[in-house]
Formats: sequence, C-alpha cells, structure tokens
Amino acid sequence: MAVFLSRSEAETREWAKAYASTLRAGDVVLLEGEMGAGKTALAKGIALGMGISEEVTSPTYAYVNSYRDRLFHFDCYRVQSEEQAERLGFAEYFDAGGVCLVEWSENIRGLLPATCKRVEIVKRGECEREIRY
Repeated sequence: MAVFLSRSEAETREWAKAYASTLRAGDVVLLEGEMGAGKTALAKGIALGMGISEEVTSPTYAYVNSYRDRLFHFDCYRVQSEEQAERLGFAEYFDAGGVCLVEWSENIRGLLPATCKRVEIVKRGECEREIRY
C-alpha cells in the first residue's frame, strides 16, 4: 500500500488526475473515507485525468452519475441492501466497460466484482488528507 499526503483539495484533485492514468476500462475503485473526507474531490480529479470536463457532483440522491459512459460514480450511502442495489441495476455498470468509483461500497459488498482497487482517504487536519492506495 502506498500513501500520498495531500495538503489541500487542489492537491487531492491533482493526485487523482495522475492516478487516473493507472485505471483501465472495467476497473472498479472503492473510495473509502468518512463523510467530508474528500471522496468527491478525488472523483473530480479522476474525471479530469480521464479527459472528462463535465462537472462531477456527488450522486447522493441519484445513487449513480454517468459521465460519457466511461466513468460511473456511485454513492451507496442510502442503499439499504444488495437486493435494492441489484434492482437499481448497479451490477450492470460493473460490466459496462467504464471505470466505476464506488463510495460506501460496504453496502453492496456482495455485488462487487472479485477484484477491486481501493483508495482510502483519512482526514489528518482541516485540509490535510492521507490517501492510501
């Protein structure tokens, strides 16, 4: 496991832009961290690194946001069960050939592919974040 220490949201986005170059179609990345840790900032940077200029927002109420059918950003915080996620069609996205970013993945653990990448963001201060990957 490697660690990057970010001192600002801008640094987190820049790290994520570079991290995006390691991702391939079909990758599922679990974004872990408490509320306000910077998971959406990380998703914004990954999108930029993938050449996606659309505004990336948290999919809290939509469950999943799709960007050019190349990046799928999930927020499973409000998902009550794997069955609910299955009814919402989540599993189909994992085979759609894009990169999937999944927040609160523990709520859909049984639907996830066998191999996933993991990025954990730990708050170390008001602006500092430890990014473990």
